[in-house]
Amino acid sequence: MTQTTSERMALIRQAAKKFQTSKTRENRFVKSERKPAKKAKSFLDNSAFSQDERHYTDASKYANEHYGEVYHYTTRFDNDWD
Repeated sequence: MTQTTSERMALIRQAAKKFQTSKTRENRFVKSERKPAKKAKSFLDNSAFSQDERHYTDASKYANEHYGEVYHYTTRFDNDWD
């Protein structure tokens, strides 16, 4: 098997192109796997409460507003424990 220099260079180019394609694909996969996961927010973090529109800072106001008489009759004797 006698190969000329040009044939040998063509085979090398073909192998290099195939190798480069596989490395590019591998690097793309590794890059997607290395993306940092989102940091979990603590429920004690005050900034989370300020962004949550459902958060009430005054529980009795919330209960009175949404439960009205039921809240009143449930808690009317709470101060008589003294």
